[in-house]
Amino acid sequence: MTETPHSAQDFDEWDERYTAFLDRLPARRPNPVVIDEAAGLPAGTALDIGCGLGADAVWLAGRGWQVTALDVSQVALEQAAAAAAAAGVHVQWLRNRLEDMEIPAEGFDLVTAHYPALLRTPDGAAGTALLSAVAPGGTLLVVHHADIDVELAKSHGFDPAMYLLHDDVRALLDDRWEVRVERGRRRDVPAGADGQHTHDDIIVARLLSPEGRMSDRG
Repeated sequence: MTETPHSAQDFDEWDERYTAFLDRLPARRPNPVVIDEAAGLPAGTALDIGCGLGADAVWLAGRGWQVTALDVSQVALEQAAAAAAAAGVHVQWLRNRLEDMEIPAEGFDLVTAHYPALLRTPDGAAGTALLSAVAPGGTLLVVHHADIDVELAKSHGFDPAMYLLHDDVRALLDDRWEVRVERGRRRDVPAGADGQHTHDDIIVARLLSPEGRMSDRG
């Protein structure tokens, strides 16, 4: 497990959140949207942003993907690494923020972010890093909660206004991307420590190759 320099206070806060809610989190199973979208893709390289307890990363690795999984919580990553070991799969676990990660020049064939805590900053660093992580021809999958109770989130120490939400990510995607959006998709199993999240907002975007963009424009 690789760790890089970071804001210790921010990372400690996420450790505290996971420690407080670990026993109340739903069963560790891959997110249905990951299964639906990745099942039709040829296995390649994948980046799981905000991997949490690792269910998506372990599922992808079990199907032949070379997975790098990123989170700021050591508590979450230790649980995720144990899940990977139990499943007999290899995942590269990184404790870091996306905007501080050294992204490979070739990018990743699949970049997935479920309920990501990507900070909203004046320089837009998190959004830039998110898009640059996708290889030409690759797929970006971003899922947010569609039914955020702002006051409840704040009571758990999480202010949604500090982070990139669905509309922010959608606004980043220009004509280089083939984009599909689904708003308010019902989850079969609610997410969140209290089961409070019942619907998802989904973005699936494919980064067009230069050749594809030229042919599209005739």
